[in-house]
Amino acid sequence: MQHPCLIVSIVRKGWGDTVLKATMDAGAHGGTVLLGRGIGRNEQQRVFGIQIEPEKEIVLTVISEDLKSAVLAEIVRVAELTAPGNGLAFVIPVETVAGIVHLVEEPHP
Repeated sequence: MQHPCLIVSIVRKGWGDTVLKATMDAGAHGGTVLLGRGIGRNEQQRVFGIQIEPEKEIVLTVISEDLKSAVLAEIVRVAELTAPGNGLAFVIPVETVAGIVHLVEEPHP
């Protein structure tokens, strides 16, 4: 895979599968959904004076750089990331990828 990138999407609990399906519809070959928890400025909730830490789902998607914009745009659309408190997504360049044999190009001797 030439110039791989990792898109990290942190979304509300229950939205991970929606984001994963959207990334695949936009050209990704798969992804991983992890559980997490955290709180943002727009999510501060209290019950009986106790701060609640909302549960999150984190979607990790490795893609080639040429798909980065399309996949990220689809994540923003389906997870409604333009609204406060719905989550965030960001892209990290990846130096080396192993384990996705169908996508990794082998160097020719």
